[in-house]
Parts: sequence; C-alpha cells; structure tokens
Amino acid sequence: MGADERLRGVDIVSLTRRKVEPMVRGLFPRAEQDAVLAVLERSVVFVTPANIVQVLLKSSWLNTAWDLANLYLLGVGAELLGGDAPRILGLSEHTTCYVSLSYFDEESPFADFLVHEAAHVFHNCKRRTAGLPETRRRKWLLDIDYRKRETFAYACEAYSRILETGGSRQARMALADDYVASAAPCDERVSLSEVVEFVREAAAARNGWKRILARCAPPTSAGTRASVTAATAARRHGPEDLGGPPSPTR
Repeated sequence: MGADERLRGVDIVSLTRRKVEPMVRGLFPRAEQDAVLAVLERSVVFVTPANIVQVLLKSSWLNTAWDLANLYLLGVGAELLGGDAPRILGLSEHTTCYVSLSYFDEESPFADFLVHEAAHVFHNCKRRTAGLPETRRRKWLLDIDYRKRETFAYACEAYSRILETGGSRQARMALADDYVASAAPCDERVSLSEVVEFVREAAAARNGWKRILARCAPPTSAGTRASVTAATAARRHGPEDLGGPPSPTR
C-alpha cells in the first residue's frame, strides 16, 4: 500500500479525539476538558510524501529536522540518513505531534504512539494557549517531573490500550499482566520497572490516569524543583520557554 493511501478515508481530527479523549477526561476537571481536547484533536500531523518538505521547513531546530526526516523515511520503508539515524515513530514539538505512517502498521497490543506524543503536549503547552486561566503556580496544562516525562508518556500509552480493550477491572488487570510480560518499552530514558509499576497501579485504580499523573509529579520541595530546572534547562524535550528542541519517541 502506498504511503498516502494509508490515510485515505481517515479523519485525523476524529481519530485523534477518539484516542485522546479518555486521557483528557481522566486528567482534567470537567470545566477544562473541552478546551484541552480542542488543542489535542488538531495537534497530530502524519508525516507523508505530501507534507514532508513543509514539515522540515517548519522545524525550529536542525536536529529536529534530522529526526523528522528519519521518522518519515522509516515510515515509508526507505533507507535512513545514516547508521546513527534514530529509528523513531513519533515526535512532539510544542503542541504538534508528528506521527509516522507506521502507526497504521503497528501490531503491538500496547502501542499507541499517537497517545504517547499527545501526552507530551501536556507539559509543552501553557494553559493560556488552551484558553485556560494561568497562575504563577499553574503555568502548564499538567505539571510533570522533567525526569519522568517519557515515563508518563509510556504509561499513558499502555494504559490507553488497556482501557480500550479491557471492559472490567479484572480484564484490565489481566491486560496489565500481559504488558508486564511483554517487557516494553525499550528506551534508555525510562525505567522499565517504573513504567510497569505505574501501569499496573493504573489498571487497578478507579481513575488510572490520575494515578499515573501522581506518580510522575515533580518533587514537592521548591528548592528541588529549582535545581532540577536549572540542571535541565538546556536539555532536550524541555518546555517551550526553555528554547530547546523536542525529544523523539522510540
């Protein structure tokens, strides 16, 4: 099947909303859910032969363009740009989620890198961007520990698939056990044991989304938060006001 044919008949906005709505409903108060959904449902860009040039020209950083070029090449089954090229399926930049066409070929029952990238928007997007009131203590859609952002995204990704498939608590717990047995993800930026632990806790909870968020919250000490911010300000996948490029997925 040709690259663009995989998107034929796909309403990307509807697909995105269907995938992210359970996560938004579980993480945000009712009064804020529609505003957050309005941001997310138009955030996804599938990288195709028709838009790859525009996507690359809009990239804020050279290494982001490099990552996106390889994401595209991998998605269309072409040779990557080098032996050290990243083999990634998704990448988030501010409120845009770039997703490989490989999304439609994924066979893993616990993989959904559209949800994974959307989860990163929560710490990349300021509340005022979504039209929500902002305070000194509430600047971003969600406050997530810098060091646990990938853990948060992987846990949300797996839990979304568990919710989509498991209709009861018992079924969700069984699926969580299956996820543990699959030993995914394989990403040096996260602790596999932590992701597995958080997913199992979420599957057992009434609101698993809140459980994942609580486990990925930043340190409560203001001093600790300040030191973490200073140490990571120049690193990748920082919030938009730090001026750093995004971090690719997988």
